[in-house]
Amino acid sequence: MPKGYWIAHVDVDDLEQYKRYVAANAAPFKQFGARFLVRAGRFENPEGSSRSRNVVLEFPSYQAALDCWHSPEYQAALKLRQPVSTSDLVIIEGYDGPQPG
Repeated sequence: MPKGYWIAHVDVDDLEQYKRYVAANAAPFKQFGARFLVRAGRFENPEGSSRSRNVVLEFPSYQAALDCWHSPEYQAALKLRQPVSTSDLVIIEGYDGPQPG
């Protein structure tokens, strides 16, 4: 079964308040088996547009990624983030097919 991913691009307007969101999202992320692959590291943006922070979370399955988003615990955390940031988020199913080679 392919894994699921959250791919987010975020601009944070109030870092101190955003820390409340980070603290609140830890429990649902743990509950649904999330693992950070990318968490606001250095980046270049050679095409298109981006935001100041990029995050990629891996989940054990696409369904787990969806379930985390829809969970009451994450929705409560989201209410802390929305007033202090702007975000683009995609929840996507991983690919297990043939690779170049």
